[in-house]
Amino acid sequence: HHGVAVFLAVTTCTCLMFIYSVGYSLSTTAVNGISKAAEATRAARVPPPLHGYISIIEHKPLKMHCRSCALVTSSGHLIGSGRGRQIDGAECVIRMNDAPVAHSYGPDVGRRTSLRVIAHSSMQRVLRRSHELLNSSQDTVFIFWGPSSYMQRDGKGLLYNNLRLTSQVLPKLKVYIISWQKMLQLDELFKRETGKDRRITNSWLSTGWFTMTIALELCDRINVYGMAPPDFCWESQHPSVPYHYYEPTGPDECA
Repeated sequence: HHGVAVFLAVTTCTCLMFIYSVGYSLSTTAVNGISKAAEATRAARVPPPLHGYISIIEHKPLKMHCRSCALVTSSGHLIGSGRGRQIDGAECVIRMNDAPVAHSYGPDVGRRTSLRVIAHSSMQRVLRRSHELLNSSQDTVFIFWGPSSYMQRDGKGLLYNNLRLTSQVLPKLKVYIISWQKMLQLDELFKRETGKDRRITNSWLSTGWFTMTIALELCDRINVYGMAPPDFCWESQHPSVPYHYYEPTGPDECA
């Protein structure tokens, strides 16, 4: 009887140890599975860096990705379009230079701004309206472009100096510049697409060009708002449309 009791006790302990071992193994597997799933989710939330767009303070590449983008031009074709709600429904809304969203423009152009691409020549206009475009835009990413002489970090780069000062006054502002290496790549892209050498023809790329190329890197899907057909100005009966939606009495788009 004593031997039987010892056998039963040993068998019971062995079974309990086996059950505990299996339970611990399953628990560990489950925890590891949850951890890996959490890591995958976190990795999915962190977009890959977009090299060539460098932060003015930390000198790190922009990390941003959008599944859907609304690229809003500054065209007068947007006046009376009623596209504001559709534009704001995109994951990211991209605008150019100092194009406003305040006042009565919202129903036509929307009110959100995720990214604003700004030319060196528009810097002063943006600063003059800093309360509207900068102070209320802490979540907006700003990408500035300009000639290499404006971007010098030796104290002689006018645009770079202004951006550094602005970032010190508004430290939460997300300010980026296009590096000179990226500018060279965009020059080559322009030459491949048009057959023209920008430097030989002594021409400048437009903010619209930079904005579109940035959007192609940034977005999975792009809807462009306000862009007229290429032959619009050649039509004999085309309507008069202001160049900018926020300057209704300004120059005509086709002038």
